[in-house]
Amino acid sequence: MICPFCEIDKEKTRTIKEGEHTLVIFSNPRLMPGHLLVVPRRHVEKLSELFEEERKEMLDFVIEFQDKILEKVARGCDIRQNYRPFQKQNDLKVHHMHIHLQPRELRDELYEKCQIYETELFKKLPDDEIKNNILFF
Repeated sequence: MICPFCEIDKEKTRTIKEGEHTLVIFSNPRLMPGHLLVVPRRHVEKLSELFEEERKEMLDFVIEFQDKILEKVARGCDIRQNYRPFQKQNDLKVHHMHIHLQPRELRDELYEKCQIYETELFKKLPDDEIKNNILFF
């Protein structure tokens, strides 16, 4: 399958800003108005594969556009990056690392449809994980 971020369709995708290593584009499809993607030009799948100058430019763009969202679009902004190689690439899942900037408001549609259930999903951290760092060390 062709990578949609390596071969951006200029008719379907509006580019907001271009840097040496990074693009900022509207997410299409999107979850909410103002949903942006910060995408490295070079094809990588994980954050750890980015070179230092790519990481710096991407984070600078994330900060710049989070501030623009907070100033002009919404009172909150979620910043997300997913790595899910176990999912097949499709219109919603792209195997090219990117960061989502999602404008948020209290009790918005995303909250009402899924995040309202977070209290059922989050669990207290067990003492053995705190004491023994069993997952990472």
